[in-house]
Amino acid sequence: MRTTDHPAGLLTQSRDFTQLLTPSGERLSDPDYDPWVADVFGDQLASLYEDMVVVRRIDTEATALQRQGQLGLWPPLLGQEAAQIGSARALRGDDFVFSSYRENAVAYVRGVSPTDLLRVWRGSTFSGWNPYDVGMAAPAIIIGAQTLHAVGYAIGCQRDEADSVAIAYFGDGATSEGDTNEAMVFAAAFKAPVVFFCQNNHYAISEPVGLQAQRSIAERAPGFGIPSMRVDGNDVLAVLAATRIALERARRGDGPTFIEAVTYRMGPHTTSDDPTRYRSKEELADWAEKDPIERVGILLTNMGVLTPQMRAHVTAKADAVAAELRDGCLALTKPEPLTVFDNVFTDETDWLKRQRSQYAAYLDEFGGDAT
Repeated sequence: MRTTDHPAGLLTQSRDFTQLLTPSGERLSDPDYDPWVADVFGDQLASLYEDMVVVRRIDTEATALQRQGQLGLWPPLLGQEAAQIGSARALRGDDFVFSSYRENAVAYVRGVSPTDLLRVWRGSTFSGWNPYDVGMAAPAIIIGAQTLHAVGYAIGCQRDEADSVAIAYFGDGATSEGDTNEAMVFAAAFKAPVVFFCQNNHYAISEPVGLQAQRSIAERAPGFGIPSMRVDGNDVLAVLAATRIALERARRGDGPTFIEAVTYRMGPHTTSDDPTRYRSKEELADWAEKDPIERVGILLTNMGVLTPQMRAHVTAKADAVAAELRDGCLALTKPEPLTVFDNVFTDETDWLKRQRSQYAAYLDEFGGDAT
């Protein structure tokens, strides 16, 4: 049974999740969540569908580029489109995102260009974009570190008396990290305006979530004094509603909220991973039937919105973005070797100067180029 401590359905303890759109495309009613997506119908729902199709196409193209040797690595998000698009579309422009390395769909919604998504993975730069231009920090590779950054930023917003909110994205594995738990301690203590958004995609690399979480992950947050919600992460409407609830709660000064979006990573952890070694074909097939894009497509078709003309438009948009991604990737040039020392510190230290000098001397042995 679901119990709540908030009229909008914040969970204190639960093993189920909220769902507004079934895998078969049936729109369910929920009195707590429906008001938060009452404006999402017709064109608005079609816009969410388009975003999900486009980011899946980005993911497919980037994976192909890595397989072709154009990227060193790529972290696929296949299957997690609804969790990322639904939550990102709830944010305001002055909110700030702190993500892990898989939130490429969130970056797309925030306005990061297709080319900028790939710069780090091609080894061209330390960061693909200027965080202040898009309201999103560079992705954190260290698991869970971004949760602390998000809380610090949120406390800054609080002290500036702004109603902006920070949101931290992380996977189920990050909830076993000290940083994430410490971040929740600080957030609860200071009632920081932050949203902890956990994409439970069922695997921390090859470790199944059931091994590290004996109960639902959403049940952990109330122990810190943080209310939580558990939603179907493959349901873009449920995710959008939950994120809007959490953001509104933070803006009115009621502190942090934890969202567990139950989803599934359909692809590998990264392109260096072989998921066939730790999960079955049957499991994959079962989750394929819960596809986040297909269910929205069925609903839109039944509503008469997803016409052949609209399908063609969405496909053309996805193909155009993928072409921009590929062209931008291939146009990226190798950085000059000595630029690896740029921007390490605000002021260059003697220690760093010695390293630069020694590396320059090494390069000179190859005529100034060790590539």
